[in-house]
Amino acid sequence: MKVWIDQDLCTGDGLCEEIAPDVFTLLDDGLAYVREGEKVFSDPGGAEGLANFADAQLDAVIESAEECPGECIYIEA
Repeated sequence: MKVWIDQDLCTGDGLCEEIAPDVFTLLDDGLAYVREGEKVFSDPGGAEGLANFADAQLDAVIESAEECPGECIYIEA
């Protein structure tokens, strides 16, 4: 599974990072980005910043997408 964040819609609320800190992180610009291990997909971010995540994290990633006030988290198979 893969996930990405549309930073144009991100509100910087940080719920995604609280729910799934191994998959999401907030950077100094106040926006959320996806991560894959130590690599943060912030350049360029958006749909080109698809990060893989483990099946064990699926429930947390789905919850993050559902709770996101900006509705900016996209999950792809």
